Amino acid sequence: MKFPTEITSLFLATSLLCGCTAIGDYMLGTDNNEPPVPLQDFDATTEVKTLWSRDIGDGGGRGGSGLTPALADGRIYAAEADGDVVALNAITGESLWRTDTEITISGGPGTGDGLVVVGSEDGEIVALRSQDGLPLWGAQVSSEVLAPPRVADGIVVVRTVDGKLFGFAVGTGQRRWVYDRSVPVLSLRGTAAPALNDGLVIGGFDSGRLIALGIQDGQVVWENRIAVPRGRTELERLVDIDSTPAVIDGLIYAVTFQGRIAALDATTGAVEWRRDMSSHSGIDVDSDFVFVTDEKGHIWSLERDTSASSWRQKKLEFRRATAPRSFADFVVVGDLEGYVHWLRREDGQFAARARVSSAPIVASPLVGKDLLYIYASDGTIAALRPAE
Repeated sequence: MKFPTEITSLFLATSLLCGCTAIGDYMLGTDNNEPPVPLQDFDATTEVKTLWSRDIGDGGGRGGSGLTPALADGRIYAAEADGDVVALNAITGESLWRTDTEITISGGPGTGDGLVVVGSEDGEIVALRSQDGLPLWGAQVSSEVLAPPRVADGIVVVRTVDGKLFGFAVGTGQRRWVYDRSVPVLSLRGTAAPALNDGLVIGGFDSGRLIALGIQDGQVVWENRIAVPRGRTELERLVDIDSTPAVIDGLIYAVTFQGRIAALDATTGAVEWRRDMSSHSGIDVDSDFVFVTDEKGHIWSLERDTSASSWRQKKLEFRRATAPRSFADFVVVGDLEGYVHWLRREDGQFAARARVSSAPIVASPLVGKDLLYIYASDGTIAALRPAE
């Protein structure tokens, strides 16, 4: 990946002054000289129906990738950057409640144990009661929250941009533990929400390391490096894990930027396999395959057991495709123009395309039992389903 010399110099100089600089969309090639490829016509083999669509407000704007809807107990919970959190009936889209948290939300919502939790750009945490949106408690963390909090086993886990993980008690918001990991001089703007599995917090960090902590005490159970920084400049040495690891059948799958994708044993952290790959968008895993959107917007399908390539779809290059989601017989991604692309799971060919908004889709599709939910950056939420 090539960066303009003057921009590289500017960012490196800034990093020396600030100690930590986050690279935004420009540096990722989404606003530079690589234009998105035009969409090509194809013969659709599936019809996609929009069951409902709602405008919940301003959404999160272009940078709102930390605002990802959550699905729990038949409800969709979503957050707006201006502070509102809403609950919708997942089947009908009916509004159930709306609460103004009075913070600038940059990460969330996360759900679990009867809570809906969001974080702000000022490090404020607000927990609401999922039943009716009643505010229950607030807490403070060390820096901006750019990933949805996670909730399980009586603990709310929050990741911050300065390399920390915090654990708070569900009932009171009292801080139970904090884990601190130093961050590189230069990193991508974004953080990976941790994955919670079997009493462990699985966190990916900007150093290319994956770490498992005990959810009750924050103590390190194991850690392993997925990718080793290489290159002469700080830009070349970026190996951030900026997407949530996927956990299935006792294995953890994670991918880094300018590094590798790997499968690790969830109990020990031992590496089962790894291969070169660069992604900041993310991955999904089903019973047979690992799906990943790489830095160019190519969608890959890899064999779960061996990492061998099954197929690659290149026709969404530089369209800022979201992380893929496996849904029924399809792999689904959103793009920068509000389109939702349905690829055939077996070969990656286009099966259908639907447009839910003219605004970018920055959040990964959310999979329900029978419906797929899309959240665009202008606040549009839509429920889609392929025709039978």
